[in-house]
Amino acid sequence: MTAYTATVTVRLKRGVLDPEAETTKRALERLGFDLEDLRSADRFEIDLEADDADDAAERAGEMAERLLANPTIHDYEVTVDQR
Repeated sequence: MTAYTATVTVRLKRGVLDPEAETTKRALERLGFDLEDLRSADRFEIDLEADDADDAAERAGEMAERLLANPTIHDYEVTVDQR
């Protein structure tokens, strides 16, 4: 077994209301920043032992599907790095 860190980034799907991002976007614009859009995201870093990077990614994806994300309203991305 090898040690990996799987990073799961969860964000609302486009078109789903994101009040946190809207509030932050307005605040940034008041500070003089010009931006087209802003979306918020949650990032989870999971340290785990796995046979290989694909196995680690598969396990992290299952965690995202079962708990970390709601597939109805969220998209998620999994990346894996060896520790």
